[in-house]
Amino acid sequence: MTMEGRPRRCSELLAALIANEVGGHRPILLAGGAVLTLDPRIGDWERADVLICDSVIVAVGPGLSTGPDDDDTIVIDCEGTLILPSHVNFADPASAATLFPAATADIAVIRLAVSAPTQVAQLSVSVAAAWPATAPGRHLDMLIAAGRIRRWNGKPIEHAVEVVTPVEGKIDDHPYLGTWIDEDEFVRQELLPGGRYEEARGDRQSAYRGAYWIQSERIVYRDDLGFWAFGEFKNGQLHHAGYRFSRR
Repeated sequence: MTMEGRPRRCSELLAALIANEVGGHRPILLAGGAVLTLDPRIGDWERADVLICDSVIVAVGPGLSTGPDDDDTIVIDCEGTLILPSHVNFADPASAATLFPAATADIAVIRLAVSAPTQVAQLSVSVAAAWPATAPGRHLDMLIAAGRIRRWNGKPIEHAVEVVTPVEGKIDDHPYLGTWIDEDEFVRQELLPGGRYEEARGDRQSAYRGAYWIQSERIVYRDDLGFWAFGEFKNGQLHHAGYRFSRR
């Protein structure tokens, strides 16, 4: 995985993360942040990476972003942030969580108002003195619980729909737009231009509706009722929620 064309915090990136939670096992790399491990055996880095597989930290340190390109890793740009355990106890360091490999991936990513190298150096000397320098209103940039994203761009994941709602016009000519009907013709799903969908079930013409976005062969739904769902396009069919849909 190379850092050329490093992903930004865009809708497609969050879609990939949500799809990964539902039906994938892609590694996640927090790349280029200042890393405070809280483990004296490995120390801290002004610029390093944290690699997560499923719910576990599998590697931490500089240089992880130069690994092979064929591992399908989801890379999250963390430049300008501080990466540290989400459960900390500075009064009793021996009981605090750490970012040591094999630890559960409970991680906080803090957006900094000053440069990350300066900040991590300050934190190494005095956490209390450095903490107020985080950016007002954007302190907690990301929260990861057991490998799952729970806060994104400073917002709880359930309120991040405005971040991930597809941009009007970007999906108007996608080849998967149109009507999809299941094998029993009970469920009918319309993937509409502009990133909205309508799903009919039996006589209920608008049983579900909401936003969707497509990344490669995966589709992620954010229903207006508030839940998330996932599907895959395989061999000309849409596989979603136990149904197999064909184009009509």
